[in-house]
Amino acid sequence: MTTGSFGSAEPQEPTAQEHIPASVRSAPDLSQMGGGTVAGDGPAAQQGGRPSYRRDITDTQQFQEVAQLSGQGPVIFALYRGSDQEASNGVKDLESFIDQAGGRLLLAAVDIERSPEIAQAFQAQSSLTVVAMLGGRPAPMYDAPVPAEQAQALLGQVLQLAQQAQLTGTFEPVATQGEAEPEPLSPLHQKAQDALEAGDCDVAAEAYRKAIAEKPGDRDAKVGLARVGLLSRVKDENLEEARAAAAQNPDDVQAQLTVADLDVTGGHVEDAFQRLIRLIQRSDAQTKNTVRERLLELFDVVGAEDPRVISARAALMRALF
Repeated sequence: MTTGSFGSAEPQEPTAQEHIPASVRSAPDLSQMGGGTVAGDGPAAQQGGRPSYRRDITDTQQFQEVAQLSGQGPVIFALYRGSDQEASNGVKDLESFIDQAGGRLLLAAVDIERSPEIAQAFQAQSSLTVVAMLGGRPAPMYDAPVPAEQAQALLGQVLQLAQQAQLTGTFEPVATQGEAEPEPLSPLHQKAQDALEAGDCDVAAEAYRKAIAEKPGDRDAKVGLARVGLLSRVKDENLEEARAAAAQNPDDVQAQLTVADLDVTGGHVEDAFQRLIRLIQRSDAQTKNTVRERLLELFDVVGAEDPRVISARAALMRALF
């Protein structure tokens, strides 16, 4: 495999590509790694109602947004020639496997015949170039169509690298394939919803925890738990009193966390994120971790695809590293 197409790339011209992060020279070449697969029986036809984790990228702004998402989990960039049927089929194979991963991976598909500026930035010259991005760092996978089984095995290696780098967040589905009727809620999710309607956050939280224990990849349960936690924390708080306390004690971690919670609840999302990122920048290691965990919870509450979350996640990475 040729890895120079991305592992050693530099931006070519200060035009549209100036918005694309420069690639990292030390990126690992996944094609040289063995073992590991993504769960699944192979690239089957899309079933009605299956969540899709494919985003089609057409410009550099979209590329930048998706690249920032690699700070929460692996993003797989597939740069292909739309006129090449074999390359298009290879992207469909990737899409099938990535959909089976249940949000642990995100596919960013780029038709390089329509978006040549992105192809130039990646130095992608073949009909299909596939690169994993983890935490903003690219890892070349392959630069020509490969058998579906090999693509599946390489995706397994991407997940192993993500685990080692603690990039284990999950992505929201981009869309749903087919016209299937909405599935009924599972018993635990229904129990959580009923408890929320009754105003019992404790019962709702316990139901979501059980759902996560039964299915660790249950993204809806994780988001539900984060939102229940937020409701529980703010239900007895007074915004004016909380703001006054935070202003008088800028280094009081709990006071700052409380105002951030209230701001998110009141729709002042960017204010909440900026408050916590500033707190991380001036805190010791233990406090940084506490605030980071709360911030990640609030990211779940707002939604991983929200532009405010994408921007704040990038700012968080800069504050931590």
